[in-house]
Amino acid sequence: MRVLWAPWRMSYIKRAAEMSVCLFCRAAVTNNEEENLVLLRTNHSLAMLNAYPYNTAHVMIAPKRHVARIELLHDHEVMDLFNLAKEVIKAIDEEYRPDGYNIGVNVGRVAGAGVEAHIHVHIVPRWLGDTNFMPTIAETKVMPEDLKTTLARLKSRLKPR
Repeated sequence: MRVLWAPWRMSYIKRAAEMSVCLFCRAAVTNNEEENLVLLRTNHSLAMLNAYPYNTAHVMIAPKRHVARIELLHDHEVMDLFNLAKEVIKAIDEEYRPDGYNIGVNVGRVAGAGVEAHIHVHIVPRWLGDTNFMPTIAETKVMPEDLKTTLARLKSRLKPR
């Protein structure tokens, strides 16, 4: 069995548990796009970069409404969420040309959810050979690009609403 190690996420998980305000809710109501790493907002959803990414251009899509599970979303929220995901994937394809994606939702702490109380979809671009020894040996993830650059590159591909 292969194991996906992400030891750098522990600082995020600890910080998320200490936060009094949900990071998605904060991003949904504030206008500081760069500080919150927000790429795009729609009527019911928002797309933002993951501050602790597995790979460059790791994006999270979340409903604006604070909901913990998919089945609690209204149909129009589900449609909005996944239409935004499609738009973000197209932008990532155009800007980064990944070889594939991991796209998923972690529901509950046992499933790996860092933010249990607010459902969100992870979009993680993947490239052939994008992993190396650093995460397992040195607990260090080597990122080829800083978050501000990724934010600017993807925002240039997305149409503001």
